[in-house]
Amino acid sequence: MSTRPFRILGIQQIAIGGPDKARLRRLWVDMFGLEVTGNFVSERENVDEDITAMGSGPFKVEVDLMQPLDAARKPAVHEPPLNHVGLWVDDLPLAVEWLTAQGVRFAPGGIRRGAAGYDITFLHPKANEQFPIAGEGVLIELVQAPPEVISAFAKLAG
Repeated sequence: MSTRPFRILGIQQIAIGGPDKARLRRLWVDMFGLEVTGNFVSERENVDEDITAMGSGPFKVEVDLMQPLDAARKPAVHEPPLNHVGLWVDDLPLAVEWLTAQGVRFAPGGIRRGAAGYDITFLHPKANEQFPIAGEGVLIELVQAPPEVISAFAKLAG
């Protein structure tokens, strides 16, 4: 295995799904005090999500509260309830290239613009014969960190 040419910097987001996002908001917004920073609706992704946040600046973490537009359709953003974890990466294209060469399986769709405006891609939750490394049941989103996030994490690392 060659030396990893990229760094995972930190958590960018967690996405939680439920049949009714109002119940999720009651906990995350009303009880925990997270701020609602936006909303994202996509027919293609079968999702209506409230984007909330904790922390600030480059260390802000999104908590996306998602419900399906149609519970009978796929993707089922509420199953499992912990839908995915998003990780900041300092060089997304290089990470995808290197991880693919190591046998990591990515979900269909490639690198694309995500709901928060950053380039993203997803590691598949299940491995297969061709790509024996995957999320072991967890959908993992890799998110291209903007320069200010890369810089802030570099300062932490010293």
